[in-house]
Amino acid sequence: MRIKPAPGLSVRDPVTKQLLPADGIEVPDGDIFWTRCLNDRDVVLVDEPASQTPARSK
Repeated sequence: MRIKPAPGLSVRDPVTKQLLPADGIEVPDGDIFWTRCLNDRDVVLVDEPASQTPARSK
């Protein structure tokens, strides 16, 4: 699934410690951390994938 920070928020990737880019990143579907961020509305799903951005490896 592809996610990006909710408007007005900065969210840090727990693995890389980098802030999520505004255009979003690909994360593992069902990952408990990102699912919780979605439920807390810290991040939102991106409808359209960005141009050939490689997925973050687990």
